[in-house]
Amino acid sequence: MQTPAHAALGDLLSYAGAAPLVPGTLVRVPLGRREVLGVVWNEPTSLAGTGAEPDMALKPVGAALDALAPLGEAWRDLVAFAARYYQRSIGEIALAALPPQLRDLTTTQLARRLKRKTTTGPVAQTAEAANLIALSPEQTAALARIEAESGTFLLVGSTGSGKTEVYLRCVADLLARDPEAQALVMVPEINLTPQLEARFKARFGDEAVVSLHSGMTNPQRLASWLAAHSGAARIVLGTRMAVFASIPGLKLIVVDEEHDPSYKQQEGARYSARDLAVWRGQREGAKVILGSATPSLESWHQSRPAEGGDPGGRYVRLEMPSRIGAGELPAVRLVDMNLQPPKTVLSGALLDAIGQRIARGEQSMIFLNRRGYAPVLACGDCGWKSECPHCSAYRVFHKIDRTLRCHHCGFTERVPRACPACGNPDIAPVGRGTERLEEHLGELFAAVKRPDGSAVRIARIDADSTKKQGALESQLAAVHAGEVDVLVGTQMIAKGHDFRRITLVAAVNPDGALFSSDFRAPERLFSLLMQSAGRAGRDAAYLAAQGATAEMWIQTFHSQHPLFMALRKHDYAAFAKQQLDERQAAAMPPFAFQALLRADAREQSVAQAFLNIAADAAEALPGADIVTRYPAVPLSIQRVANVERAQMLIESPSRAALQRLLASWQPLLHELRRTPEGKGVIRWLVDVDPHSI
Repeated sequence: MQTPAHAALGDLLSYAGAAPLVPGTLVRVPLGRREVLGVVWNEPTSLAGTGAEPDMALKPVGAALDALAPLGEAWRDLVAFAARYYQRSIGEIALAALPPQLRDLTTTQLARRLKRKTTTGPVAQTAEAANLIALSPEQTAALARIEAESGTFLLVGSTGSGKTEVYLRCVADLLARDPEAQALVMVPEINLTPQLEARFKARFGDEAVVSLHSGMTNPQRLASWLAAHSGAARIVLGTRMAVFASIPGLKLIVVDEEHDPSYKQQEGARYSARDLAVWRGQREGAKVILGSATPSLESWHQSRPAEGGDPGGRYVRLEMPSRIGAGELPAVRLVDMNLQPPKTVLSGALLDAIGQRIARGEQSMIFLNRRGYAPVLACGDCGWKSECPHCSAYRVFHKIDRTLRCHHCGFTERVPRACPACGNPDIAPVGRGTERLEEHLGELFAAVKRPDGSAVRIARIDADSTKKQGALESQLAAVHAGEVDVLVGTQMIAKGHDFRRITLVAAVNPDGALFSSDFRAPERLFSLLMQSAGRAGRDAAYLAAQGATAEMWIQTFHSQHPLFMALRKHDYAAFAKQQLDERQAAAMPPFAFQALLRADAREQSVAQAFLNIAADAAEALPGADIVTRYPAVPLSIQRVANVERAQMLIESPSRAALQRLLASWQPLLHELRRTPEGKGVIRWLVDVDPHSI
């Protein structure tokens, strides 16, 4: 049953039933004054011989939703493993994995819903499939190995190498071979699902494919979940939540862009969908394909070949370095901003290159990972800045609606007419976001004309410009139709989109990640820049017709940094080796295992005191001798929505020792919360394998 992570209830509750119920059956049961949805977890047991009274006032089970097939043992094992590994309750994981609408349906409503569509059968590949694209030798070799071997495969394919076609062929072969089999295909973000869904439906028909992600309405999610659970849907596409879908015939899991941080849940049960996909594949005997142009360093390390005394990794590495139907990977040009005049936003050489593209009717993409007009509004007289009153962060100036908006707690106010501190009417934006960059480009290219004599068209794609339903789709359609000359955006535009006419990509200000306190920041930057570069020159025929070459421009104050040197050669292997050597020397993941213990309170001192007392209490626990507990520190953004946040890093060379310590620490943490030292703590949580520290 779904209970809060910090409720004192155990994982499993006992109820009296008139007749034995099969494990996995969904039931309605009383809890306090409410009736809630629960899952029968174990075989029923008798109270006889336990010393307990036969009718120990156990509450009776309500209605069983027996029109629905029970949730299988493999699914329950996945939930139990996720709860154990990520230190949450079984009920919290299990019920969060079920569609919300299922909690409110009566047995009659459910039976009616199930009658609507339960047909399943062989999947006929459609006409598009009959006209299959010829495969490259690299694709053919990858498919042959996936067919012949079992386990987890890391498909390292450069952008444009045809990874999606490999996924489609693997799914097609599976469904043709096994009439009961199902496949799960995962993408990191909702906005990448429509184009993938279109390709799968074109190949396998609408009936065979369902989607599962948080952007769907509750009725849509329920319909997709029921189709997957009944086996009617042969292919399930989804974001990280789809890893918990009930898919009884699961034989293949694809995790596209496996390196993407979006696969890690950032609130509640902080699971990694990619890692659970690998575990689920092993448990259910399903093949797992992890695909990326820039794999996570953990996956790259797990796919290392055996050499010397090293037995190698557990994954099979498959490489597809060549692009199909695309030009060569773009030439990387570094602009040393130390040689530019102060306050230069876009260098003269870059502006000239964009101008040449516009004159030829080509498209350019400019990438800046900061939305809004300016990151801060400031007063030059007294030094006032637009700080958020509730967070230790600045509110971002959004010129479009004249607001100051906090991107952490959402607090929004109109821009003041004058400085709130000294009354100076001349308050000015400092720094640049995508909104200001869009305006700046409009001014710079105001006098420039396109080949047909019309004005230059600049578009912006970020979380602000795509809020309205359907906005992203219509903006992407405009880019594809050639109605946009210069596209400005955040990392939303760097991932997965197949823009055929873009020949220049520029990253304006990527240096922040080079010297971040988060050891994963360079890895994320490298993959983001490689992904961005992959948006350029994707259509070789178009490049040839235009007589153009694809280019990636990077404006940086650190042009000699090893990260940029590897990027110039598109050499992921060199970058990965350098990073892994550094991590091994510093005993960091994947050579060590980490967890964070976090505490939130109204005062930072209270949050830190709770963590430090918890660390002392862990001293006597099993595994404590080989688990390092670092002192408590504030988070990088210390206060959000008037809540102070502190964290403690826990690290060990042994995953088993870390897990042992965390499991035995849980009851102590619950107890500590009830002591005077824990009273001021609003919440605490454990984050296993954290992605940002």
